[in-house]
Amino acid sequence: MITGNKLLVSACEASEMLGIGKTKIYELMASGELRSVKIGRSRRIPVEALTAFVSAIEQEAA
Repeated sequence: MITGNKLLVSACEASEMLGIGKTKIYELMASGELRSVKIGRSRRIPVEALTAFVSAIEQEAA
């Protein structure tokens, strides 16, 4: 469970938040559908990017 007011989350945390697999998160980042930032050797996903991604797929479904 993710608690607090994090601004950036890991791929594992993002997969839990969205209810999809970690591999799919990496695919979405690689395709540019899900924005991420690189910090050192790690990739992190801004929480606002997760919100934007969900909004985009909701609009596609409508």
